[in-house]
Amino acid sequence: MLLRASSPPARRSPLRSAAVAAAALAGLLAAPAPAAVATPEPPTPKLTGLALGPDRLPDCRAVVAAMPPRARLAQRLMVGVDASDPATTAETVLLTQVGGIFIGGNATELLSDQALRGVQAMSRIPLAVAVDDEGGRVQRIDDLDGDLPSAREMATELSPLEVRELGRDRGRALAARGVTMNLAPTVDVSEQPAGAVIGDRSYGSDPGTVTSYAGAFAQGLREAGVFTVLKHFPGHGRGDGDSHEGRVTTPPLDELREVDLQPYADLLGPAGPLGNGRTGVLVGHLDVPGLTEDLPSSLTPAVYELLRGEYGFDGLVLTDDLGAMAAITDEFELPEAVERALAAGADIALWSDGGRVTPVLDALEQALAAGELNAEANDAAVARVLAAKRVCS
Repeated sequence: MLLRASSPPARRSPLRSAAVAAAALAGLLAAPAPAAVATPEPPTPKLTGLALGPDRLPDCRAVVAAMPPRARLAQRLMVGVDASDPATTAETVLLTQVGGIFIGGNATELLSDQALRGVQAMSRIPLAVAVDDEGGRVQRIDDLDGDLPSAREMATELSPLEVRELGRDRGRALAARGVTMNLAPTVDVSEQPAGAVIGDRSYGSDPGTVTSYAGAFAQGLREAGVFTVLKHFPGHGRGDGDSHEGRVTTPPLDELREVDLQPYADLLGPAGPLGNGRTGVLVGHLDVPGLTEDLPSSLTPAVYELLRGEYGFDGLVLTDDLGAMAAITDEFELPEAVERALAAGADIALWSDGGRVTPVLDALEQALAAGELNAEANDAAVARVLAAKRVCS
């Protein structure tokens, strides 16, 4: 059977095709918009790359919420280690997961041959590695990287710009050895003789000079990537003794506001050069008429309220040494001193003579469970610790 060929399709005029397309487009534009469909709230983001903020770091609240209580408390401890014994230091970090270590003394093994890399590898969360490298009689890498002049010598012989460059060079040397935090500069205002407890550790007796030179040194360190810490709040420079040896009384609070507290106001205030999160404050063990009563400043809530409130500081706050200074050790065992300091408002409790981490953590866990440490305040402090280490933001 033969099949008849189908008729060829009719040819459409180009003008007619354009007209049809235009009519179809007009119909789409004229049609009413579809009704809006409610969308459910997105789930809380998990701690993945998708949850990173503009600074590429996860939110600290979520990071802290994912940590068990003991791990949170451990982040608030900075323990002294033996700089001559990297292996024991690494074991301490592995077993306790403390938030930071403090390297004192003159030994250099821990600061040599990249030994701190091995210590960092033992920590699940990046470890704060702190020294007090002020210059003069308080420095840590002089045998390795050269001598640093004292604060008073810097202010006498150098310009602030030169001190900033000196701080930058020193910061690079510290960072290259694995140090992340320098408990410096000292911003105590003092005219004590050079060898006194503060003495030549101070940039001078004028608050403006201290602000200018301490700020320059801190900015240089920060440019090298080292976290800086101003000390000793609210002001040790005019105290009547040495808190290493016993209780020390300063001038009354009203006098401190006029002199000793000015560098904090100028450097950490809203317009200050150090008020953007890469500088902390270390609180001394001082008796301040009009501020403290029966306890040293490091254990007194009103001191932290002064720093947070009147001076508007929302960054990291550490205590001075709670384990080897008689202003504390004459009256308190270490676990009690640490608990009192953290309850008062410190973010980090520091002790330089090492050990005793487990009994301290045991006591803190009990205090947290009993409500003697406020859980919300504890979480906020842990978040500040982690933010200072750039774990989260």
